[in-house]
Amino acid sequence: MKNKKELSSKQKEELLIVLKTRFEKNKSRHKDLEWAKVQTKLEAYDEKLWSLNEMEKTGGEPDVVGYDKKNSEYIFYDCSAESPQGRRSICYDREGLDSRKEFKPKNTAIDMAADMKIEILSEEEYRQLQQFGKFDTKTSSWIKTTPDIRKLGGALFADFRFGTVFVYHNGAQSYYAGRAFRGSLRV
Repeated sequence: MKNKKELSSKQKEELLIVLKTRFEKNKSRHKDLEWAKVQTKLEAYDEKLWSLNEMEKTGGEPDVVGYDKKNSEYIFYDCSAESPQGRRSICYDREGLDSRKEFKPKNTAIDMAADMKIEILSEEEYRQLQQFGKFDTKTSSWIKTTPDIRKLGGALFADFRFGTVFVYHNGAQSYYAGRAFRGSLRV
């Protein structure tokens, strides 16, 4: 019996087709990289394929945005135009969720990312993503929040408006229909 965090051969094949198509359609995100090398690396790590599939299932449209030569890793980010549909209406973290007395959302950004085995984008990564297009022009995305801000009850989110990346704060317990989180994965 397959582990629930493992894809069938058919699922792997279908996911690789989707990723390859996106890779070829968006060459400006990875100008000097070759799909064959990316695919070889992906095929060696079933758990990474599972995570990419989770990113895809929740509307993230993951794509390669870079290569870390030092660690020999391809870097994937959620590249959907707006924050991933399947991750919206969530608090920042468990502490924020637990502090709500009523109208609790079903999940948190931190918990979902951990379950998917991906990382939430940092502010720096979010700004890097914006170099590849215009993302979150109608939505917003939670981003990694430093412990000092979290300790005071806050959490950070970002969006792209008026040709600029804006980073804002909110209570970690807040949630909105137009806010999710974007993730990254290294393979």
